[in-house]
Amino acid sequence: MPRRIAIAGAGIGGLTAACCLLKEGYEVELFEQAPELSEIGAGIQLSANAMHVLNDLGLGEAIAGFSVRPRAYVFRLHDSSEIVGQFPLAEDHEAKNGAPYNQLHRADLHQLLVAKVKSLGPKAIRLNCRVDGFEESEDGVELKLADGSRASADILIGADGVKSAIRAQIAGASGASYTGDAAWRLVVPTARLPANFMDPVMSVWMGPGRHAVCYYLRGGSLLNFVGLVETEEVSEESWTAKYPWEALKADFEGWHNDIQAIIDRSDRNACYRWSLFYRPPIEKWSTAHVTMLGDAVHATLPYLAQGAAMAIEDGAVLTRALEQADDTAAALQLYERNRIERTSRIVNGSGSNRTLFHMSDQTKLRQAFANRDEGKARNEWLYSYNPLTVELM
Repeated sequence: MPRRIAIAGAGIGGLTAACCLLKEGYEVELFEQAPELSEIGAGIQLSANAMHVLNDLGLGEAIAGFSVRPRAYVFRLHDSSEIVGQFPLAEDHEAKNGAPYNQLHRADLHQLLVAKVKSLGPKAIRLNCRVDGFEESEDGVELKLADGSRASADILIGADGVKSAIRAQIAGASGASYTGDAAWRLVVPTARLPANFMDPVMSVWMGPGRHAVCYYLRGGSLLNFVGLVETEEVSEESWTAKYPWEALKADFEGWHNDIQAIIDRSDRNACYRWSLFYRPPIEKWSTAHVTMLGDAVHATLPYLAQGAAMAIEDGAVLTRALEQADDTAAALQLYERNRIERTSRIVNGSGSNRTLFHMSDQTKLRQAFANRDEGKARNEWLYSYNPLTVELM
């Protein structure tokens, strides 16, 4: 089997894959276009399906040190804060699914993964190296870098995000379409908020044409706020695009006092908003020596909190497929075959939640939650998945 693996992109998915592969003895080179390794200031949620992998990499204890394990997943009405649905997390989640539910800062997870890669492969990461494409031969793949140079490997993994050059070459243009939603992002120090402001839960506030997600980070010292609003104003698909605080305030006019408190106490020069685009799941992920993972192949709306988790799962399953199959092409097909149905289900389920969360008729919204057991459904298929032990067929 091949031993030299190149990964385009050193985000959470690419770094996790590198860790899994290095741990199994593969030679790995990560090609990152940025001049330095960093992550944006936002929250991330890791349910048990992702934590199985991170625990196996020896990162569980460190993650526990700066994360928050929420007591419950709570769905509220936007103006009254009435709870219309909820299910337990914390000990219940771990007991049912074999690993904890953690909420943490993306930068903290990114730094942990970088350190782990460097401990396993001190020279594995190459900065200022953007992969623009590839050429295959019977023996492997040659990477075409933006500076005109080339690099060779037995396998190339495209972990290069929503604007993936690898995806464009394998599957053609992404065909991204604007969803009609834009996402606001804030991180507010809890010292600025009223005492005993909010229980340590994962809160989804739902209102006509928009919803907001709130949860704690870094042991409760920060509150993460993501506000999803329907708008005809299409802006940049970038997590670092700043927008006026006044526009944020206007988007959530009439919402509950707790939401107003978060917005009013936020840094008015650090309000970020980006447009959300939908990319339909694709059926062809791989060639004989090249495959993809994470947002490059199954970018999702953030309405199930599974974008990072899917990328983490990908890295573990791909590593197992390489160990299980007889040759490279068969391994990549085994990986693809065992990931496409699950990731498509998550992508489509996330899209369905947009309709649910943005209902304008509150009576119908209450009834929708009365008719569903959200916790039971997620525990049965979403959180219970273990990428380290699931049978690969």
